[in-house]
Amino acid sequence: MNKQRTFLCLILALLGLAIVAMACKPQFQPGTFTDDAGRAVTINKAPQRLVSHVPSITEMLFAIGLGDKVVGVSDWDKYPPEAKSKPSVGDYFKPSVERIVAQDPDLVLTDGYSKDLPRQLDSLKINYAVINPKDVDGIFRDIDLIGKMTGSEVAAQKLVQSMKDDMADVVSNVKGAPRVKVFYVIDAKTDPNNPWTAGPGSIHDYLITTAGGSNIAATAVGDYVQLSIEAIVAANPDIIVIADYPGSTIATSIEAFKQHPVWSRTRAVQNERVFMFNSDLSNPTPRIAQGLREMAKILHPDLVK
Repeated sequence: MNKQRTFLCLILALLGLAIVAMACKPQFQPGTFTDDAGRAVTINKAPQRLVSHVPSITEMLFAIGLGDKVVGVSDWDKYPPEAKSKPSVGDYFKPSVERIVAQDPDLVLTDGYSKDLPRQLDSLKINYAVINPKDVDGIFRDIDLIGKMTGSEVAAQKLVQSMKDDMADVVSNVKGAPRVKVFYVIDAKTDPNNPWTAGPGSIHDYLITTAGGSNIAATAVGDYVQLSIEAIVAANPDIIVIADYPGSTIATSIEAFKQHPVWSRTRAVQNERVFMFNSDLSNPTPRIAQGLREMAKILHPDLVK
């Protein structure tokens, strides 16, 4: 009797483990999904070979845990470091369709900025999806969409929730803090008298306002705009944040602002509140949560760690 009871308990335990394993295993549901271009993307089997020529999408794939299924990236992909070891399909703006085909992908992920690629993929009957989030909510939606298209929905949901929790913590820390006026520098070299900045609706604007700042370009028309240097000086920002864009010819040094006869008249320069910002943290990737925290550290260093 004891042996039978022991055997029964063992069977029930194994059954319980099997049920738990099934619940934890990613479950792919075939279906038709709507991408960011409004296209219907039909996927009948969980993709096993993924190609992404867009660094921000590649980051999403690795963050969800799909790195082992990525078989092609662009020359621009640097993060995570593991992405650099993947086969290259060429330039971000002009990926090589021949190299993509050579990787025998069952799903290609693009942002739509390579105008020729969608037409080429359509002609070759290669399945692809356009992932091009315009704001932070779009980043959340696209992580969830990739999760659903690849059978990694649970991992995607956990990632999104982790991001939301981290960002909510930052918002809580800066709640009630005085708003500081911020000018975000995208490019002050191409046209020094009319530098490019982030306007309303941009992800940079979201980072500034959510981190407890007031974007002096908030009333501009457009996501990315030029402001005259006179208008900037008149607004007299408390803080100037410079996108670093490593290796770019548009990047400007802090020292250049200090020595400039006009910029040096701003409160930000006079109080030595000019900061470099890791431009990678303002891209539409899971690291946007880290970007919000880093922005808040700049704007309110006494409140956010």
